[in-house]
Amino acid sequence: MSYGDISYGLQKQVSVMSMNLSAKLDDLQRGDRHLETTVALCEIRTQLQELTKSVESCQTEVSEVKRDMVAIKHELDTVQQVKEEIEELREYVDRLEEHTHRRKLRLLEQGLTFFLTYAIFAAVLGMLQFGYNTGVINAPEVNIENFMKDVYKDRYGEDISEEFIQQLYSVAVSIFAIGGMLGGFSGGWMANRFGRKGGLLLNNVLGISGACLMGFTKMSHSYEMLFLGRFIIGVNCGLNTSLVPMYISEIAPLNLRGGLGTVNQLAVTVGLLLSQVLGIEQILGTNDGWPVLLGLAICPAILQLLLLPICPESPRYLLITKQWEEEARKALRRLRASNQVEEDIEEMRAEERAQQSESSISTIELICSPTLRAPLIIGIVMQLSQQFSGINAVFYYSTSLFMSSGLTEESAKFATIGIGAIMVVMTLVSIPLMDRTGRRTLHLYGLGGMFIFSIFITISFLIKEMIDWMSYLSVVSTLAFVVFFAVGPGSIPWMITAELFSQGPRPSAMAIAVLVNWMANFVVGIGFPSLKTALENYTFLPFSVFLAIFWIFTYKKVPETKNKTFEEILALFRHGNGSESDPQTEHNSISSDSVQLQQSAVSPVSGKRDPADSPHK
Repeated sequence: MSYGDISYGLQKQVSVMSMNLSAKLDDLQRGDRHLETTVALCEIRTQLQELTKSVESCQTEVSEVKRDMVAIKHELDTVQQVKEEIEELREYVDRLEEHTHRRKLRLLEQGLTFFLTYAIFAAVLGMLQFGYNTGVINAPEVNIENFMKDVYKDRYGEDISEEFIQQLYSVAVSIFAIGGMLGGFSGGWMANRFGRKGGLLLNNVLGISGACLMGFTKMSHSYEMLFLGRFIIGVNCGLNTSLVPMYISEIAPLNLRGGLGTVNQLAVTVGLLLSQVLGIEQILGTNDGWPVLLGLAICPAILQLLLLPICPESPRYLLITKQWEEEARKALRRLRASNQVEEDIEEMRAEERAQQSESSISTIELICSPTLRAPLIIGIVMQLSQQFSGINAVFYYSTSLFMSSGLTEESAKFATIGIGAIMVVMTLVSIPLMDRTGRRTLHLYGLGGMFIFSIFITISFLIKEMIDWMSYLSVVSTLAFVVFFAVGPGSIPWMITAELFSQGPRPSAMAIAVLVNWMANFVVGIGFPSLKTALENYTFLPFSVFLAIFWIFTYKKVPETKNKTFEEILALFRHGNGSESDPQTEHNSISSDSVQLQQSAVSPVSGKRDPADSPHK
């Protein structure tokens, strides 16, 4: 009931009662009806009492209406206040987006400095170690097998069977991958415990030990020492494959992260080429020279021990993991050759806020996390795409592969050197392409080209006996196969795994990815000779099938990380947008993140922003 209705009803009731009272008084004055005075007064009193109750009732209703009006006015004031706060919040989000955009543009303008180049060179010596020890076992295969035969005959007084000598040699090849699994899985723990740089320095102790064991194998007349040395150097290389990409991705500027990440693969290919060149008969590929060839793995470890101490620790590790902001600033000033490092600090802080709930995440928590499951699966499949592409079958057994296609032993060794040379050249070509074309695109090109030429390799094997020059088609197809590997699958899986995760889960994610990579490496290393015996000319057909599967997965699921901050990459998966997105979707994702960032700066009690959280402080 409205206030006007109550007033009108009260007026009407008072008018009726007034008329009744007037009529009663007139009757008393005329006295023509002989009414008793007391009766009339009683009636008047009753009317007055009713009138009083009506007035009191109206007063109560009027009070209630007033309270309702006050409440409505208060609600209107609250709505107006909320509206003003929403407008203020919208303005703040717009300013925050503009500030984030300006910060990203400044990050994209950063260049390569002398000290950054020095730090990357010192770090990638670990990947050169990995490449060298991956390829070094290939060329002296016959020499190592002869050594094993001699040791076996001296011990047991009888000749070893060809089948058993092949098994022993495959152990020497594949035990390297077992060590790599152990080292790779320990990489996350070592990165968090000793830091990225500290972990790399400590790892060189293993590199020196493994190289010494391999170098003194022949002197000790024990192939078990070769196995142990290969295992220890495998642990060293496994740790390198985890720590080096992590360190480089964390010290590299945003606009150079792709190209500098490719330097990992460049170092691997240089190590491979070096081992293949030194492994020819004219240099160290002899019965006396092969222990020196294996022992030269000590050189990258000693060189890194000398160069790396001058380099700074990862600024991200110092700021986010250790909370040492001043140390992080000092490291950034040295790496950027500039005192203006606020954009880098802000980008790291944004990453820290984006993953604050996952700041300390174990391997089990990473596996169980719904938010991180998609990037983890992508990281694992990318690692499998590198190993099950068939490339390590080429690296480990290219000499025997070329010999089986019809080449002489000397020609096969030079063709193997050609593989290493092409890997180096194509990796150099892919460095500028990485930040221009994008990771996803290059990976698709790489997988597609490898698929096509793996089919050609199979065809050349099938008809090499009918057509003499088909052996050369086999060589050309293998070299093209390696070219496309260098374009994409060679470097991108290491790089993209480090890019898909923020600072908290990154070490655990790298540990899992590296473990998967080395497990697949071991499976290929130990299984390829049996696969070659079972399938003969169809040896590369299973790899063709895998390459087709990996191409489809990359096309459907892998996002483009080119020129994206770690915060933006995390936002892709947080909003369920793990596939390629258009610019508008990406803009909306960043806007949503800005709103979340603003909400985190709002006090839960007062609803007001803390001035200290302003992006312009």
